[in-house]
Amino acid sequence: MTKKPKIYIIDVTNRDGVQTSRICLSKLEKTMINIYLNQMGIFQSEFGFPTTRHETNYLNANLELVQRAQLVPIRLSGWLRATVEDVEIAFKRVPKIKYLNLSISTSDQMIIHKFKGKLDHQSVIKEMVEALKKAKKLGVESVGINAEDASRSRIEYLIEFAQAAKKNGADRIRYCDTLGCDSPFTIYERVKQLADAVQIPIEIHCHNDLGLVVANSISGARAANDAGVDSYINTCVNGMGERAGNADLISVILAIKYANGLQNNYHLDERVNLKMAWKISKYASYAFGVPIPINQPGVGANAFAHESGIHADGALKDRRNYELYDYEELGRGEPEIIETGRKITAGEYSGIKGFRNVYDKLEIVFSNDKEASRVLELVRYANVHNQKPLVDDELSFIAKYPDIARKIFTMEP
Repeated sequence: MTKKPKIYIIDVTNRDGVQTSRICLSKLEKTMINIYLNQMGIFQSEFGFPTTRHETNYLNANLELVQRAQLVPIRLSGWLRATVEDVEIAFKRVPKIKYLNLSISTSDQMIIHKFKGKLDHQSVIKEMVEALKKAKKLGVESVGINAEDASRSRIEYLIEFAQAAKKNGADRIRYCDTLGCDSPFTIYERVKQLADAVQIPIEIHCHNDLGLVVANSISGARAANDAGVDSYINTCVNGMGERAGNADLISVILAIKYANGLQNNYHLDERVNLKMAWKISKYASYAFGVPIPINQPGVGANAFAHESGIHADGALKDRRNYELYDYEELGRGEPEIIETGRKITAGEYSGIKGFRNVYDKLEIVFSNDKEASRVLELVRYANVHNQKPLVDDELSFIAKYPDIARKIFTMEP
């Protein structure tokens, strides 16, 4: 029996999402995103930039969590330019990294007007191949090759580029709609032609400049599957990302599961646990400081709200009249307790008594005052690090992995 190709999710919140202008995540917040993505059954998190010095301790600390079997089975992948120099620097700073995506531009526009004569079409392929070979030689288990601006690249050249990548050991090709200029029709045709010709799994990386990002991502994944290869959709939690953003993680999953013509015909990675949707979306909103739009699919405040008399009556009779999926499936519906009386918090100026009170409520017990004081010191640093109050899961993480937390909070210029 022929194995049917699947759709996997590679979330890039911690790489492309944090490139959103005017916002950022702390290294602790990026770590929590990785933890939540793992709990959600996401295949891979593009967790940062191994050549960037201020990422070094965070990346190594998260890979230490992998070694301790605390951040598995999710894969943690780094993003690099497709140059030998970047690969060498990455392994010098993050020696245990096992998954990489190497990126280089493939469109005439960028080769001519971005590289400005430094590279031509053949030297782009040569540069990519040399970087790929170096990564494989240094022990990378899986390498994705990114064709930046693939949607504006000549399809014949894109195929030549992908064939060279496959020949030299690439595991996937990332088709990047860098400017968000594709439509569901064009991306299907181009990815199908690419996948048919090269027979290699395709990553779909789309931007939302025309408001088509989820439709384009799904159409591209469908094209790869129709060509008989696996597809990997790049997402960001809450659709964060440069300019108008990337494909929203929850919207993509909902579309695959419930859109006409997709459900039953295309197969999402069975590990995906949609019950984490509410939690991860709320946390990312808090961490980024960007509210979830009230009409956001699945997690918006109005996603299951009915006011029209006809709609309310129909929903009360049978939820299927006006609701496509159940709110419980997204982890919604449980009562959320908001304390309106006395509240003791743990912050950068907390004392030991208030701190112990906070952790008592989390049912975390310290063996002695020395251990409590050591964690208190880290919690103080974490508040400075985040520049906002810590949530319960962050407090629990610090108490459980104080040595990892210390590394995450430490950056060297």
